Amino acid sequence: MVALVAQLLVVVVLHFQGGSHGAAASPAVSFQTLNVREMTAGMKTRPSAVLGHRKFSKAHNHDPKKWLKLVHRDSIFTGNFSGHRHQLEERIKRDVNRAAGLTRRLTRARASGYHLSGFGSDVLSGMSEGSGEYFVRIGVGSPPKDQYMVIDSGSDIVWVQCQPCSQCYQQADPVFDPANSASFAGVSCQSSICGRLENAGCHAGRCRYEVSYSDGSYTKGTLALETLTFGDTAVHNVAIGCGHKNHGLFVGAAGLLGLGGGSMSFIGQLGGQMGGAFSYCLMSRGTESNGSLVFGRDAVPVGATWVPLLRNPQAPSFYYVGLAGLGVGAARVPVPEDMFRLTELGEGGVVMDTGTAVTRFPNPAYQAFRDSFMEGTVGLPRAPAVSIFDTCYDLSGFEIVQVPTVSFYFSGGPVLTIPARNFLIPVDEVGTYCFAFAPSSSGLSIIGNIQQEGIQISFDAANGFVGFGPNTC
Repeated sequence: MVALVAQLLVVVVLHFQGGSHGAAASPAVSFQTLNVREMTAGMKTRPSAVLGHRKFSKAHNHDPKKWLKLVHRDSIFTGNFSGHRHQLEERIKRDVNRAAGLTRRLTRARASGYHLSGFGSDVLSGMSEGSGEYFVRIGVGSPPKDQYMVIDSGSDIVWVQCQPCSQCYQQADPVFDPANSASFAGVSCQSSICGRLENAGCHAGRCRYEVSYSDGSYTKGTLALETLTFGDTAVHNVAIGCGHKNHGLFVGAAGLLGLGGGSMSFIGQLGGQMGGAFSYCLMSRGTESNGSLVFGRDAVPVGATWVPLLRNPQAPSFYYVGLAGLGVGAARVPVPEDMFRLTELGEGGVVMDTGTAVTRFPNPAYQAFRDSFMEGTVGLPRAPAVSIFDTCYDLSGFEIVQVPTVSFYFSGGPVLTIPARNFLIPVDEVGTYCFAFAPSSSGLSIIGNIQQEGIQISFDAANGFVGFGPNTC
């Protein structure tokens, strides 16, 4: 029976419906199965030790793509294991800060006409609030020194901590020393790259950068060109920040790999080399599967369901999508499409973000969505609210339950029905499960990484599309 349920969940992940421009079709199924026993058992598993982590990134020979494995931060340090409930509470604290920071960032952008344009921008990444969720393993320098880097789809920055370090936080690996790299090259104050920095400085003829975050975290140091290595593939002359003075809740990672839509992100710097394309698959919690991050046109899969990307000139780093509505079971939730619209002034809209865990919708939309789900789960025993989750259930006496399907209706017709494990999640080891959505305090909606887990997500920035599926992880 467990195997049968596992197969069902895979089918649900891949369930999409296309549609002509206009009203979207309803999902073909109204209920799906959640394997409570399997998911609860997964929460009791200790994080895997990072033995041999220096072999973490390994690509196939002669593979033109840039390929990386992804690992969740909770699996990196076994010494910090303190139970799933505590980990969840800490994750939610980070997440609340992240979501609030994104809202503040967009509010400032609209008020000041501020544009994100590189290392000197007032960028709020997942790292800044300690909310970097997914790490990759990258070689920095020549010869390459492996480092953990947080991926952030909402940031246009690549940086690592560097020696000599006047102030550095603790990280998993030795701090990178540019003196031992044959490819490290400082950027002069007169260079065009330095001229693009909003907060650029100059010291001894070298360009200095400084990035400050809204929680008081920061990184300061030297702007440089350096080689980054992904398995067997080296990418030369990547503009990075070499941070000599860094402060914040960065939790073990050496720095950040910005994957945002701006020209100074890693994707932007690759430009035509990779065709503006990358794909990731975030591993599901409580499973032994691996996530992946792939760069290049070969990362664009055949058979994906494609949704147009929307551009917000006030926040070019973010990947916006057009969301027309929400569905529970076989019915569409009565929420007007304008609730999710990105206005000409850059207000509202729906952002896909790897650094935010929990998906959020404006409060009226969330309430209608939640109420529809509760109507479909009247037979399940309720449990008290947990943190930001106000709809929870006591499933301790169940092995398998049926719950209503949850669907996103995208503009133009496509419907994405997400697996049950992506919206009804365990919050402890004893069988308490919560509806993993939350209200937004503003008009901004965020599709977070919990709802993205296990689904291949591909960005074709050059052509302005994001794809879902067809593969899983």
